[in-house]
Amino acid sequence: MTPRKLDFSDHRRELGANRYIYAVVSRRAGGLSIGVNLNPDKVCNFACPYCQVDRTIPGGPARIDLAELDAELRHLLGLVASGQLWETAPFDTAAPEHRRVVDIAFAGDGEPTSPPEFPQAAALVRAVRDELAPGVPLRLLTNATLVHRGSVRAALAEFDDLWCKLDAGTDAWFHRVDGTRFPFNRIIRNLRELAAERAIVIQAMFCSLGEDRPGVEEIEAWTGRLRHIARQGTIAEVQVYTVARRPADSAAGALSPEELEGIAAAARTAGLNARAV
Repeated sequence: MTPRKLDFSDHRRELGANRYIYAVVSRRAGGLSIGVNLNPDKVCNFACPYCQVDRTIPGGPARIDLAELDAELRHLLGLVASGQLWETAPFDTAAPEHRRVVDIAFAGDGEPTSPPEFPQAAALVRAVRDELAPGVPLRLLTNATLVHRGSVRAALAEFDDLWCKLDAGTDAWFHRVDGTRFPFNRIIRNLRELAAERAIVIQAMFCSLGEDRPGVEEIEAWTGRLRHIARQGTIAEVQVYTVARRPADSAAGALSPEELEGIAAAARTAGLNARAV
């Protein structure tokens, strides 16, 4: 068996016997990201064809054991503080420039705001971060479907950064690339309201789907959505990226660096800070 090497192409979420806490080298974050997976059951309200989660293999229990989450996070942060993490496979294969913790991020195998324990988990992780890793940003990666709910909205105050998905400009491409019937206008309204309250980061995944790929009209529509959101709020950054790991659906393919840069350039024409990552 080829030894596992920790790099951008490997985002497996296994970390010993952990259920909730994992660590990956994140190309967007630029170093080691400590992940919080509140969806070990693999349930998600999106079914993005580019997602690398294999949902044909059943997940675990849906209920979040907060005590176990606390213990796993404390253990990993202890390994980081002592330096033992970088002596343990596969972390001993990480490049020297990536041997730093750049964030603690709620991401994982589904939409992290969907479990009923999300508010309690957010408060718990914030408290542990403040105690053991002050200064490390606490981030939420979200598809913004549920941020209009009162309990979810209140819990957002625990996070330093909100990284929000926006993969499309039109209803048709949105429903196809994100695999959902959730109303696109609800997403846009949620993003607009969030951006009016605080700065958000937009993460935009663009890929091909079989013979189809987002064309000029789709990118123009997407740019228009960004303008709409930014008109009454703040978008701190737009991150444009594509498939980097094997997706669950083989029809999803990567765009070229030139295509990604063209999409980022379109966002810059709207006066936004945008980059291909």
